[in-house]
Amino acid sequence: MEIKEYIEANKERFLDELFSLIRIPSISAKGEHKSDMRACAERWTELLRSSGADKAEVIPTEGNPVVYAEKMINTNYPTVLVYAHYDVMPAEPLELWKSQPFEPEIREGRIYARGADDDKGQSMMQVKGFETALREGFLHCNVKFIFEGEEEIGSPSLETFCKEHRDLLKADVILVSDTSMVSAETPSLTTGLRGLAYWEIEVTGPNRDLHSGHFGGAVANPINVLCKLIADITNADGRITIPHFYDDVEELSDEEREMIAQVPFDETKYKEAIGVKALFGEKGYATLERNSCRPSFDVCGIWGGYTGEGSKTVLPSKAYAKVSCRLVPHQKHEEISRLFIDYITKVAPEYVHVEVTPMHGGEGYVCPINHPAYRAAERAVGIAFGRKPLAVRRGGSIPIVSTFEQVLGIKTILMGFGLEQNAIHSPNESCRLDYFYRGIEAVAEFYREFK
Repeated sequence: MEIKEYIEANKERFLDELFSLIRIPSISAKGEHKSDMRACAERWTELLRSSGADKAEVIPTEGNPVVYAEKMINTNYPTVLVYAHYDVMPAEPLELWKSQPFEPEIREGRIYARGADDDKGQSMMQVKGFETALREGFLHCNVKFIFEGEEEIGSPSLETFCKEHRDLLKADVILVSDTSMVSAETPSLTTGLRGLAYWEIEVTGPNRDLHSGHFGGAVANPINVLCKLIADITNADGRITIPHFYDDVEELSDEEREMIAQVPFDETKYKEAIGVKALFGEKGYATLERNSCRPSFDVCGIWGGYTGEGSKTVLPSKAYAKVSCRLVPHQKHEEISRLFIDYITKVAPEYVHVEVTPMHGGEGYVCPINHPAYRAAERAVGIAFGRKPLAVRRGGSIPIVSTFEQVLGIKTILMGFGLEQNAIHSPNESCRLDYFYRGIEAVAEFYREFK
């Protein structure tokens, strides 16, 4: 039996196993789901064993546990370390879902559920691709798995875990399926990721909420001040105004800009897909450059004052925002975090008190396209998707990838199968059913190609 036949014969089982994971609401951002995190980790150990791992175990960390599994064939063979995460984003706003977020539903050739793509769907592609290669007898490397439960909150425990378990995680290359392709028609492999720095800002004015009629115009409104502080972080040309922010930003070479220009991109369809009339970003760069190779600043959430039904004429005591910067290779997230805090502290007016709390962050990453594992992934994706994949940088962040390189000294191949329309982190997250099976095929082909 060959790869396609094995997948076809087991496709319903593969789907049932994925659904068993999706039904566990493993939301790392919410403390009330602590037991779900453990349950999801335990379920993964069952699935990894049944898929062919010699051993699979749940290993505690300071936060959510790590799932570790391995299939050791021959110590003389190269070893692949597969990384994924079993935690998911919160499902809110729930009213925007067309079906229950943790009860998977197939509609019009798509799996709809939280985690259908990010990252339970893609993790299952990895595990079932491994199973297929093993059962069909063309696994020519050792395979280890490390699945964490804190990726969506910045992987706070994983660096320590890696430092404490260097020997356990020893490998020749890391394989990750937590990225996306250019489009359904254009397969691609991710060769670069942006880094991340994330903060929460708290602005405090008066010692209590005040009547806006009695105090408005005489006392600074913390929400107004916060909005002004945030608005001034970027200028009219889309440039970030923090001093020294761009000191370590590497300018794109003509060759790389030419390569990006080759990526099929229809700006009209792009705007229509997200429901905007026009695009905005840093002046002097194309859209695909802005969202992959240039840094950016965004407000991820802002709140304060009265937001309930009806009206309440209040001048609030406090205002809050969560903000982030996507960073590019060579920018150190700890240095950028310091620059940001220094900047906000300096420009904050004396009529409010401002506190900035760093949340989490990570470095950017660039993958060498001449690595043997990259070449194997390139051939494998070409076989499964019928076309040689493009090499592209993507705008997202997987902070632990740079940590792997720094702590374990291992390069990572980013072999992801997501699509923009899968709406990860949003209501109605989904994954194309045919891509789920093609992803499994591509991973199986990778193991046939990598020796």
